[in-house]
Amino acid sequence: MKALDTTLRRTDARAEPDDEALCRAFLAGDEEAFGVLVARHRVLVLSLVRRYATSPEDAADLAQQAFLRALEASRRVFSRWSLAGPMPFRAWLIRIALNLGKNHARQGRRWLRAVETPEPESPDESAHESLERAERERQVRAAVLTLPRRQREVLTLRVDAGLAFKDIAESLGITETNAKVNFHHAVKRLRARVAEAPEEERP
Repeated sequence: MKALDTTLRRTDARAEPDDEALCRAFLAGDEEAFGVLVARHRVLVLSLVRRYATSPEDAADLAQQAFLRALEASRRVFSRWSLAGPMPFRAWLIRIALNLGKNHARQGRRWLRAVETPEPESPDESAHESLERAERERQVRAAVLTLPRRQREVLTLRVDAGLAFKDIAESLGITETNAKVNFHHAVKRLRARVAEAPEEERP
């Protein structure tokens, strides 16, 4: 029995704390806990903001801003959560990243790429093929801009961030069914938009 207890304690020690435990640890004074949260969610945040950026460097800067804003508000928000019960850090962080991306977009830099000739995707891709690929991507991005706001948000979270509909619903404050419906309509609209485009302009 003693050996079993020891094994269980070691297993628990190896288990990574969840987001809520890290939030409570940070609130209690453990500064490193927030760093763990950043490392855990960095890829997710970068995936969310990169569609609003004009370059990888721009996306990295937006992601950094998202975490800085979260850090600035963390003690106030975590304290409020500790009184209410659950601490939905992931959903809160997603909302920060999305809002930051939207504000960035309003400055005229949304869904854009550099105007220079893009680098080939692979060593075997010619300059002509590279230009065609870039044009297809531009057309799809332009079509996404025509979607209603909620559909764009759901599409971004589903396609770029790879979130489940349950997580999307929690992040946007809507039902899971509503998230699925918005995604369905977004895809349907994009397909229709591409089908309506002149053949030479289709992606």
